[in-house]
Amino acid sequence: MKRLLLILQPGEGACFCRSLINRSRRCALLRTFTKMSKKKRKIDSENRAFQARWETDYLFTEFKGEPMCLVCLETKSVMKDFNLNRHYATAHKEKYERYTGDARTALISDLKGKIHRQQNLFTKCMTVQESSLKASYAVSLVLAKAKKSLSECETVKQCAIEMAKAFGDEKMAKNFESVSLSRRTVTRRISDIQCQIQEKLKQEIENCKYFSLALDESTDVTDVSQLLIFARTITEKFDVHEELLKLVSLHGTTKGEDIFKSVEIAVNEHGGFAKLSAVVTDGAPAMQGKKSGFAGLLKKNGVNCPVLHCIIHQEALCAKILDFSHVMNVVTKVTNLIRGGNRALNHRKFTAFLDEVSATYGDLLMHTDIRWMSRGKCLERFFALRTEVPVFLEDSIKSDTSAYCSNLRDPEFLCDLAFLTDMTAHLNNLNTQLQGRSQAVSDLYGHLTAFKRKLILFHDGFSSDPVNLTHFSACEEMRKDTPECEMFFAKYKKDIESLQEQFRIRFQDFHAMQHRIDLFADPLNAAVSEQPGEMQLELCELQSDPFFQARRNERGLEFWKLLPESRFPLLRDFALFMLSMFGSTYICESSFSTMKHIKSKDRNRLTDDHLFQLLQVGCTNFQIDIDSIVHQQEKPQVSH
Repeated sequence: MKRLLLILQPGEGACFCRSLINRSRRCALLRTFTKMSKKKRKIDSENRAFQARWETDYLFTEFKGEPMCLVCLETKSVMKDFNLNRHYATAHKEKYERYTGDARTALISDLKGKIHRQQNLFTKCMTVQESSLKASYAVSLVLAKAKKSLSECETVKQCAIEMAKAFGDEKMAKNFESVSLSRRTVTRRISDIQCQIQEKLKQEIENCKYFSLALDESTDVTDVSQLLIFARTITEKFDVHEELLKLVSLHGTTKGEDIFKSVEIAVNEHGGFAKLSAVVTDGAPAMQGKKSGFAGLLKKNGVNCPVLHCIIHQEALCAKILDFSHVMNVVTKVTNLIRGGNRALNHRKFTAFLDEVSATYGDLLMHTDIRWMSRGKCLERFFALRTEVPVFLEDSIKSDTSAYCSNLRDPEFLCDLAFLTDMTAHLNNLNTQLQGRSQAVSDLYGHLTAFKRKLILFHDGFSSDPVNLTHFSACEEMRKDTPECEMFFAKYKKDIESLQEQFRIRFQDFHAMQHRIDLFADPLNAAVSEQPGEMQLELCELQSDPFFQARRNERGLEFWKLLPESRFPLLRDFALFMLSMFGSTYICESSFSTMKHIKSKDRNRLTDDHLFQLLQVGCTNFQIDIDSIVHQQEKPQVSH
């Protein structure tokens, strides 16, 4: 600039400089305005609000934060007087400007009422559709829990419609008609419910501390081998769940390798064997084999956990040591002679005869070896009717029954029958105690130990003179009716000794855990020196704590919940490990009964997937959230 001013005439430089400065200022302002104009205008930042006068002046109302025309329901993006005025002037002013004062107020009220009716109709339709869908899922779930055929849903629907009509509620009858319950629809509903169960089960295993497996295999009505895999999980808060993990249909062989592969696939889908605490099986060679069985293959693959033989199966095997086949053969043949096969007439005559003589029971029961407890119930009935049966055989049966009648009047045979009846009743009572869900291993072992003590008591009773029959009611009844029976009772001492030997030989897998079971059952009195070294210090503190000494009445799960993890981490972890273990395959056995109701002779074409879905829904203890399933449906459909 200085060089430029030197060549200018006097007075001309100052004017030129001012013009350059003014020009640069104008350019700077222009650039500033250009930048400001490029910034996007945000309507939200303008904080525009709906004005009450717009409703009267322009027939607009506020709907979900935007102005909406009451006449054509058109909405505007900006709450601006100019926009609303222009819409009203161009579209509705000519028709509605004559409405003024009270007439205009009435017009606005009518327009609003029309909109509300339209909205209510739309909302009502959606509500009916959702309610119909919920009802469809609810009925499907109830039928699956009841193990009923899915085609029965249509019958349930028709019954509901007829009940609504009987009460004169035609509106409710139409609502019932809108519920879709066709066989294919219900199949999809069950599939959706089962998917929710699977998601909950995966989450449960993911969040659990330990889990154990119960395995059992049986054939269905179509001779397909079905492998049931149940999981028992426990969380850090001592919440225990038992759920069906998988139903595997084995269409080929059922070797240990086949079972292991099926279990491995099922468990890997839920995180693997890392948290596995124990496996309990039915004791078959394919399960328990140490080389090629499931237990051996599990160990070869680096999974070191106890593989237990079901305690109920072992109890049933012990009961078979009582060799009273001469009694059971007569009982079975006489029962079959009266009510077996094509002997309907004999059966009718027998029940009429028992009713006439006012017998204790009105009929005999059939016996089968597959049903372990049927022998006890059959013997109980037969012993109670021991005097009526030979009379009926002699009077009403045409075939030769003299040998049976002779046995039924022989005191020694009747004493054998009485002893077998009483001992089988005691064994059945033990079997019943071992059954049931959610029993800890310590509970099962406690029932077993108690029965072994009972056997000692029974042995002492039959060793005394005279024989103590306090716990053998049938034998006591025989002694009262026939005093000469006293000479036969002493021989049963050997049968009790054989039973004691069986209970000593079997249950070795549970006997090996006796110290751990004792610690879990009664930690305050457990011998510290017999426990693992890492838990001894914590156990000393536990047994010396006055707070826990005052809680001696609380046992098992309720006691272990009291232990704070900060003070007793190892003992608490031990309790979680013990509580996670299955002790029997009862849950599998009961589920096989459920499976036979689902896949019966009338429903023998169920696919493997559908059978698994129905069985898992029928056996689950999870609460099904139908609302969440319905909300996942994009367009709820009703029945037309």
